[in-house]
Amino acid sequence: MHPDTIERPSESPVVDDPGTVEPKEDSPPRRSWSVFIIGLAMLLLGLGIGAIAFGEDDSPPPAPETSDEAEVPQATVDPAVEPVAAVAEKVLPSVVQLESPAGVGSGVIYDPDGLILTAAHVVAGVDVVEVRLSDGTKYQGRVLGGDASTDVAVVEVDATDLPAADLALDSEVQVGQLAVAIGSPFGLDSTVTSGVVSAVNQTVGRGNHFQSLIQTDAAINPGNSGGALANRDGEVIGINVSIYSPSGGNIGVGFAVPITVAYDLAEAVVAGEPIERAVLGITGTTTESGPAGALVIGVVPGSGADTGGVEVGDVIMAVDGTRVETIGDLIARIGTYRPGSVVTLDVIRAGEELQLEVELGSQ
Repeated sequence: MHPDTIERPSESPVVDDPGTVEPKEDSPPRRSWSVFIIGLAMLLLGLGIGAIAFGEDDSPPPAPETSDEAEVPQATVDPAVEPVAAVAEKVLPSVVQLESPAGVGSGVIYDPDGLILTAAHVVAGVDVVEVRLSDGTKYQGRVLGGDASTDVAVVEVDATDLPAADLALDSEVQVGQLAVAIGSPFGLDSTVTSGVVSAVNQTVGRGNHFQSLIQTDAAINPGNSGGALANRDGEVIGINVSIYSPSGGNIGVGFAVPITVAYDLAEAVVAGEPIERAVLGITGTTTESGPAGALVIGVVPGSGADTGGVEVGDVIMAVDGTRVETIGDLIARIGTYRPGSVVTLDVIRAGEELQLEVELGSQ
């Protein structure tokens, strides 16, 4: 039978009522005066009890009050049984679809008064985008600004009380933890995929620019850019921005800007402040022999590195305990901090291990 065809069932057969018993015609009904007297007594007794119960007012008690608006229980998902479904239920209302002449992308409502985080390349070259919420509501969004090197931008709509996502600004992202990506791959809005955090502080380079990103194997495809990467608690840990794929499709290597970096940039954009990047104040290269790290070949006079005691010939091996093996790693790691932050550098100088505290400058 064709799957779209549903056969109409034939008429239901008539079934005799099993509870019906016909009396015999030659058996006249028997009546008993004793039964009649007992029934009459019970009737009178019942009327007396009713009179006592109701008093002088023999009207029945009022019907219970009813509400015009019946309470509808909210659908919930047990995160212990279906963790991905629980995350989706919480985060989906906060993820929007963005459409412009440049194409279709995604965004995350992070402020109920109409502020949306997205990837900068999603809104590159446009000032206005169409914003569609998960419930189908549409708004015209204004691009407030962004930063191409970080690949983060902010869109605003004229609305209030929007379902803003919870941001994991104080949560540490760990390798192997659950990761749920939500967005509009290929324009298919409200799409949910899941996997794990494959790596943190993964250095991804474009030209001479390096970023420290979250890597995930949750399926990310064109259109997911600007959407949410969330943890088990339904908190957004990153904004999806790119994939590594020779074919152009998902092969399980996707990247997200850490939400702390994206949020700091968004705050600057909304406040109308210039976009500043933290800098160490050195020039360097990747070591060719000996321990892997960033070899310092120059120190900018008066920079944080200079006042912090960094010298030419030092090999920087870690920033705040996070390993750096190349100059790209170092640039990407420093880029995750705000200007003015104080970091601890693990340094090898002439075979001796040192720790230096350096206040980062701004570019």
